[in-house]
Amino acid sequence: MMEKRNRYRFLWALVLVLILSLTVWPGRPPVGDAQAAGGPDSGPSLSGRLVDSQGEPVRGARVTAWADDEEEPLAEAESQPDGGFILDLPAGPLPRLTLRVERPHFAPLEWRAPYRYLTALNDGQAVRLPDFEMARRITSGFWVATLTFVAILSLIALEKLPNTMAALLGVAVVFGTSFVGGAIHPDLFIFDFERALEYVDFNVIFLVMGMMIVIGIIEETGIFQWLAYQAYRLSRGRAWLLAIILMGLTALASALLDNVTTMLLMTPITLQIGLALGLDPLALLLPEVLASNIGGISTLIGTPTNILIGSYARITFNDFLTNLTPGVVLALLALALYVLFVYRREYRAAGERLSASLLARLRENARITKPVKLRKAGIVFIGMLFFFVVGERFHLEPAVTAILGAVSMLMWLGSDVEEMMKVVDWTTLMFFIALFMVVGAIQEVGLISLIAAGIKAVVGDNLTTAALVLIWTSALLSGVIANIPFTAAMLPVAGFLTRSLPGAGSKILFYGLSIGSAMGGNSSLIGASANMVTAGIAERAGYPITYRRFLQIGLPATVLTVAVGTAWLFIRF
Repeated sequence: MMEKRNRYRFLWALVLVLILSLTVWPGRPPVGDAQAAGGPDSGPSLSGRLVDSQGEPVRGARVTAWADDEEEPLAEAESQPDGGFILDLPAGPLPRLTLRVERPHFAPLEWRAPYRYLTALNDGQAVRLPDFEMARRITSGFWVATLTFVAILSLIALEKLPNTMAALLGVAVVFGTSFVGGAIHPDLFIFDFERALEYVDFNVIFLVMGMMIVIGIIEETGIFQWLAYQAYRLSRGRAWLLAIILMGLTALASALLDNVTTMLLMTPITLQIGLALGLDPLALLLPEVLASNIGGISTLIGTPTNILIGSYARITFNDFLTNLTPGVVLALLALALYVLFVYRREYRAAGERLSASLLARLRENARITKPVKLRKAGIVFIGMLFFFVVGERFHLEPAVTAILGAVSMLMWLGSDVEEMMKVVDWTTLMFFIALFMVVGAIQEVGLISLIAAGIKAVVGDNLTTAALVLIWTSALLSGVIANIPFTAAMLPVAGFLTRSLPGAGSKILFYGLSIGSAMGGNSSLIGASANMVTAGIAERAGYPITYRRFLQIGLPATVLTVAVGTAWLFIRF
């Protein structure tokens, strides 16, 4: 026992040291700053910045300085994330100087220094050049990356391959083309492994992993079964009221946990209640999953799409809560009225009689056998919510809060680490990593830039038009394409429009993407992960949810709720 405690203490100390090193310890100065500082005997320096046709920085370009009579470059550097570069030139007279810039997927650029710059450099001065614009090239690698991404979306939409397998296949094609094809012809090169890793958002990976552990611990306490019992008891057997209560409960749970986990827990309970009432369980289950996808929009951790958006756009837990929750509540009210109208006959036929046998069975299943564990887990979870809200003031990343909460629960509850690691869905994490790489490939070759430029050409400088296009395009396409890969691909587009459109600094376009992609996932069975999880459990229980049936219920609900969400965004911003 003592050895086990020491192991836990060591683990806890290791995590604290890691977190402190990431959040508090001062890092090394950027390369550019160190170079710019120079020394007292340093020679002249030449600095500048590389941008693309949209004014976005070009990183990773090789910049070399040449004298006409030299076979080797005088200096070379690589452009930084902000597109900047610094060349430290040797002291001595420079009769001529030529800069050459090369980067895959861009046309080579050559610049010859005019007389006034040469004079300043020969006097030992540091020279700052105007920005250089690099032109995109449509290479063979562009078509490989684009077609691979389209193929992945098709495989996922048609359910020909599991999501993770499809994404990993895409990564294999991209790397195979880069390393094998690139050796045959340079235009087939897309990116290398180190560059691919830069596109992986590890804030998302660790946030999802930490929340999986937390949810796995909370699930063991039986709190969801207890809530289902309370919902049925409060409804007094009235099916219509039960549906509303279950929708509200599911929406709230989806906001605090995530919609996939919520439906994993609620679906079996809902099936049991529906059968005992003599009601088609899908009349309760379909409204629940629609409410789940909507309810998760109100927080950073509620949906996978919000996790992606929050990490990319630096939108905090508190930002989602304050800017989207009122719109979510309005959309849920509209959804409730729609559900009561669509299922009015089923609810009326079920009657309003409280089943004593069902109540007893739910009460038995809802017995919380580990109250101490529930109390401790609840305290830690409330603490996590607190730091999700206020953590931005301390520059505390949501991923760090999730990992801290997970480790705190494991330590305090004395859980078996190896057993709890089994609740982590490593398949989903691999899906995210592979997806980031594939989306990074189409970003690298310039497809995202072309899409962003096309939308910008359509909307001009009109932010209202841009918001409407982004929201409704996201809503419609999320029903055809699973909303997670679609959102990942649209993030750079929303980022470009946010930087280029007047008044878009409020991040309304990112909030619009959140509403469109999450609510749009309600329009079809393949639109959201929660839909497919629910359908799988219901089918095993003998109540299959067909694509057509989900579309009949989900599509009108999507149009209604997205319209309400859009109206709220225009009121709010």
